[in-house]
Amino acid sequence: MTRAEQTVEQSKPLQYNPVVRYLTILAGLVATGLVTYKVFGIGIIVGVIPTEAFYFYAMFGIVVPLVFLLFPLGGAGSPLVFRLLDIVFFLAMLVFGSIFAFKAARIIDYGWEFAAPTWALWIALGMWLLTIEASRRAAGTAVAVVIAIGSFYPVFGGAEWLGPLQVRSVSLLDTAAFHIFGGESVVGVPLRALVNIVLGFLVFGAALQHTGAGKFFLDLSFALLGSTRGGPAKVSIIASGFMGSISGSVVTNVVTTGVLTIPAMRRIGIPASKAGAIEACASTGGVLMPPVMGATAFVMATYLETPYQTIALAAAIPSFLYFFGLFVQMDGFAARHGIVGMPREDLPKLRNVMREGWYYLLVIVLMIWLLFFLKRESLAPFYATAVLITINQILPKQRWSLKDFGEFLFSASRLIVEIGTILAGVGLLMGSLILTGKIGSLAYDLVGFAGGNMLLLLLMGALTSMILGMGMTITAAYLFLAIALAPALADSGLNVLAVHLFMLYWAMISYITPPVAFAAFAAAPIAGSSAMRTGFESMKFASVIYFIPFFFVLNPALIGQGDITSIAVTVLTATAGVVLIAAALQGYLIGFGSLVGSVFALPARAGLFLTGLILLAPGGDLLGVTATQLTVAAIALGIVSLAVVRLTQRAAAI
Repeated sequence: MTRAEQTVEQSKPLQYNPVVRYLTILAGLVATGLVTYKVFGIGIIVGVIPTEAFYFYAMFGIVVPLVFLLFPLGGAGSPLVFRLLDIVFFLAMLVFGSIFAFKAARIIDYGWEFAAPTWALWIALGMWLLTIEASRRAAGTAVAVVIAIGSFYPVFGGAEWLGPLQVRSVSLLDTAAFHIFGGESVVGVPLRALVNIVLGFLVFGAALQHTGAGKFFLDLSFALLGSTRGGPAKVSIIASGFMGSISGSVVTNVVTTGVLTIPAMRRIGIPASKAGAIEACASTGGVLMPPVMGATAFVMATYLETPYQTIALAAAIPSFLYFFGLFVQMDGFAARHGIVGMPREDLPKLRNVMREGWYYLLVIVLMIWLLFFLKRESLAPFYATAVLITINQILPKQRWSLKDFGEFLFSASRLIVEIGTILAGVGLLMGSLILTGKIGSLAYDLVGFAGGNMLLLLLMGALTSMILGMGMTITAAYLFLAIALAPALADSGLNVLAVHLFMLYWAMISYITPPVAFAAFAAAPIAGSSAMRTGFESMKFASVIYFIPFFFVLNPALIGQGDITSIAVTVLTATAGVVLIAAALQGYLIGFGSLVGSVFALPARAGLFLTGLILLAPGGDLLGVTATQLTVAAIALGIVSLAVVRLTQRAAAI
């Protein structure tokens, strides 16, 4: 089974043994309680303040063992020997994690990273190997292979055949000690992000889904946009984008909201491949959209030691341009092909939707207030979840039964286990690069290979990010490049935050780019279309996203860095550029109409596309032109292109 198929399969409801369900819920409750104890400072009140390392080892020992029960070795109906092996792995990780959690202070005080007892070294080796296997269960074989090779790199790194990648070899047990007892591997940045920020948002996302927020945002979008031309497609863009931001899971969002939006798009005449592509693009973009974004954004904040609010605000303008591009493209496609909206009588009434789900908006406003005004990113999801569940239980229509509450607990706990395990595995990759000291030298090698050419470095980064994103999680791909390539780009004079967002964007792009377009492949069966064709349609609808990362990394005003005037001008010109690019791709320009039907159509659309790119492009030394020169060129080319558009329309009318 490919990773894409596995990801889709894991997003479907599965039947689990009751014992496994109870153990998973227990693990989730303990993990959540542990995080709550830490972020709310309960230890100060009760007088018991564990060392910080205790929380990380305890989290590791709580969540990772459950993977062996949730994803059995032989799948459903596996042989008895496999089930017994799963139980052995589960108990081993549980015991090992517990031992090191309670010895966390001793591990730090006595420097076990460099001088651990012999018995601890062998246990560390076992935990290392089991973490790789756990990563395979949670994220797929491709991820596990990358993590295995990367984590063993210090051991075989001295081999001469590695050439420029050759490093000083480290013994097997010393490497195991670094991975398990050091603060920069398994219990490094990824797992720290889980404890400090991510877990609370995972619980919040699960609470939203299980209280019916998905249906509310769909109904709200239908009530507002369903009757406009191409209405269901616009509903998909808004609703799926927003729910993707909350859940942080691209494929899960596709298979949950897509079952409603895709059939609605098909009913008004949108072709199957385009309907699937629109849903895939919207769900993928949700990971980039504030206020919540995906787990990778929190890992980025932890890695950069930057407040999450800074990351979210920086992502706001690129996210707006992406979704605006989708919206304009869909509107142009609908206008050109005469696709109308749904009948008003078939749509929910806005008044009824707001009366039944007003509190979802209240909770989102509360979240934004806590995140951006009070700057309480660690506490925000817990307060928001508490308010959401309280209101949900007060109102009779959405009130949970005991069974519903159990489903929420299991869903949230399972998500914590999966994400926690993947983050622990990603930590192994980081640890290896740090242990070998390859971080600095790799950046130097890359700069040398590119000959100091910044554009070539960016192209290398984009291509590498997308390739890694095809076989790894977005978080894993981002962190690998944050260590290996980001320093080289930052040393070239680029904005550090822009560089890291660049890595995040290009790792995510693989979800809509063939040959491994996970989101598009998940949407294709729902739409009844070819997976590969849906993938190429996704590329067309999401075309703006292939350019935006290059432009914001060269012009930080696109991520809100700089004075207000330059930011405002940049956003206005970029928005105009997106409109022209969308018009060129779909053959319809607002205010002008169709751009097809004559011999002049192709040069007109090509001119509009180039004008849009020029409006998006930043001026500066790298391109050899100033922003003013680019604007003048865009205006001139735009005038010529629009004149050709008029010729196109007159020729078509004859």
